[in-house]
Order: sequence, then C-alpha cells, then structure tokens
Amino acid sequence: MQSRSPRLADPGSTEPGAARLSLLYAVVFVEIGIAMPFMPVWLNALGLDARVIGALLALPIAIRIVATAPLMGLIDRGLSARRLIVAGSLALAATYALMPAGATVGWWVLAVLIALNAVAGASLVPSIDYLTLAAVRASHRLDYARIRMAGSIGFLAASLAGGLLLDAFGERPAIPWLLTGLAVIAALTAIAARVPTPVAVAVTRETGRPRLPAVLWIAVAAAAAIQASHGAIYAFASIHWGAHGISAPWIGVLWAIGVVAEIVLFWLIGRAPAAWRTPFRLIGIGGAAAVLRAVGMALFGDRLGPVLALQLLHGFTFGATQLGAMAAVSRFAPEGARGRAQGTFSSCNALASAVSTLMSGLAYAAGGGILAFLLMAPLALAGLLLASLGQRRAGREAFTTPRL
Repeated sequence: MQSRSPRLADPGSTEPGAARLSLLYAVVFVEIGIAMPFMPVWLNALGLDARVIGALLALPIAIRIVATAPLMGLIDRGLSARRLIVAGSLALAATYALMPAGATVGWWVLAVLIALNAVAGASLVPSIDYLTLAAVRASHRLDYARIRMAGSIGFLAASLAGGLLLDAFGERPAIPWLLTGLAVIAALTAIAARVPTPVAVAVTRETGRPRLPAVLWIAVAAAAAIQASHGAIYAFASIHWGAHGISAPWIGVLWAIGVVAEIVLFWLIGRAPAAWRTPFRLIGIGGAAAVLRAVGMALFGDRLGPVLALQLLHGFTFGATQLGAMAAVSRFAPEGARGRAQGTFSSCNALASAVSTLMSGLAYAAGGGILAFLLMAPLALAGLLLASLGQRRAGREAFTTPRL
C-alpha cells in the first residue's frame, strides 16, 4: 500500500509541540555553536602541543562514528528518547565541568573526559530528530523544516555571540563554564518540554529485529557522501580565503551567509511543489548544488565576489540534503528500527565526513585549496548518482510507513 504524498513542511505549524521541539533544537545547537568553533581555542589557550590538540579534536568524531547507532538503538528497545536527551545533557555538563581540573592533571585525563563527553553528546541531535519526525508523522500541522530551523538560528546566534563572551570573560575559564551551563539548560529544557515520546514497537523473538530496507541504505549513503563533500570547506576554506587576502570580518560574513541560506531554505521549503519535496529529489538537489560548489570553490575560491554567491549554495548542499535524509528515514525506516535508522544515518555521516576531512588535508598539503576543493566534487557526484538510483528504486517499491 502506497503511503500518502511526502510532506516536509506545512507553514501553519502552530501546535505547542512545535514550539517545544524548536526550543530543544535551539538550546542544543547553541551549545554546539559554542563548542565547535571555540573548544579548539580553549585547548590552544592551555598551551597544548598542536599534535595533541589535533588528536583531541579528532577523538569526538571517532567516538560518534561508533557510539551513535548503538545509543539510538536503545530507543527501539524501549528507552525514552527524551530520557536519552536528559541523561546525555547531564553527562555533558559533568564532563565539561571537570575538564579544567582534568587539564591540570594531564592531557590524557582531558582525553578521557573528551571521549566521555563525545559519548554523552552523540545521541542528542538524532534523538531530537527522532522525536520531531514522530511528531510530524502524527500531526499534519507540524513542520519538520520549520522546527529544525530553530537549531540553525541557535547555532548562528551562538557563533556570533561566542567571540563577545570570550572577550568579556577570557578564553580559559569562559568556555568550559559556558558549555557546562548550556548543557544543564538543555537537560532542564528536555525535562520541562514534556514532548510526547512515541512508544517503540516491541521487538520479540518471533518478530525479530527489523532490517533496514535497501532503499534507506541508498538514501543514507547518498546523503553521507554529499555532506562529506563539505569536508574541505569546513576545514580549509577560512585558511584559503585568508591566504588570498580576504579579511577576517569578511570570512565571518561568508560563514554567516551559509547558515542564513540554510535557515531561509528551511523557512520556505513548504512553499515548493510537493514533487520537489520527496526524499531523493531533495538529496539530489543537494548533490547537484554540492558539485557546483566544489568546482566553483576550486576555480573561484580566491575571489570574494564569487565566494559570496557560492556560500548561498550551502542552503541546498546542507539544508536540502538534511531534509531529504530525514524524509527518507521517516518514510523508509520500519517500525521497531526507527531509532537505529536515525543513529545509523548519523554514524555514517560522521564516518564519511571524517574520511573526507583527512582526504582534504592531504590534498591541501599537496596542491593547496584548488586540489582540496576539487576533490570534493566526486563525493558530491556520487551522492547525486545514488540519489538518482534511490529515486528509481523507491518508485518501484511500496511502503506502508508514512512519509514525512
């Protein structure tokens, strides 16, 4: 039986659940928006060797690759997603609070705390995605794109405000204190929000563990490849722009443009024709934009004007790909395996991004930004081709699970 047509957005999302889920996204992404750009600053302020800093920053990526899917699988076994968010946030707060003391003992203690911190945080965003997708399936008034947009706004606000906070309080004490407070706020928000938690379908010995269908694996692979094509941009764009005379304030503007483009897409996607909001169509749009962006960065990444235009593509390369992937998880994941499907996507995404970042580092060392950015084009193209394959596969199969 074919399910109803896919829906990513309905501009009339006014139910209380939308505001609660939006608040959860905003709080968690504010925390991420401080940790991602400023944890390296804090580690550097400790006077650690650059090689140690690199290893400490790589550790959370490795942890997320192996920890996310098993943690999310606990939801399919009956653990509440909201409890997972609360427990993870409290564990984050504890590890952040201990990091300054741990750093005084030695970098190896700090490494243990960072590893525990990564385990605690691995399931936060996938758990909120799980709750949001379940809410959207249950109510036609809710809108995943508009709800998820709150996370992007929170990240942008945190990135812009973080520098001011560091100037006011100093690098060494401010970052762990700030992140500890934000993690506690996230836990309290999850407790107070009382977001309805779907009851996972019990997996018995007779029914067995549901398998993820091949079409979902295609969607996961396609989205992971496209998201991985951001590796060179995330790691080396600022360095490349600065080396070609683009000033630091303009570099900040360029990053802000990318996030704003993502926010605009989340806001407007509901107005697009339904035919353009199917899972693989959205992923394909993201892949095509990612190919264009990678080639454009290789050819024109040293000039401010073209780069301003290329950064607008982030709304599609990240935003459309993310929406398509979530639509695929919602539509194709079987009951009893939705948590595992959400975690599998996050783990595969982290693995692909880690590999592409390492590849881009080798390419940048060998041939500079041109080679590094150009190397991302085949990844994006692979995602686009997989999306085309998935579109054909989905068209031949019938699914009883509701679409997003």
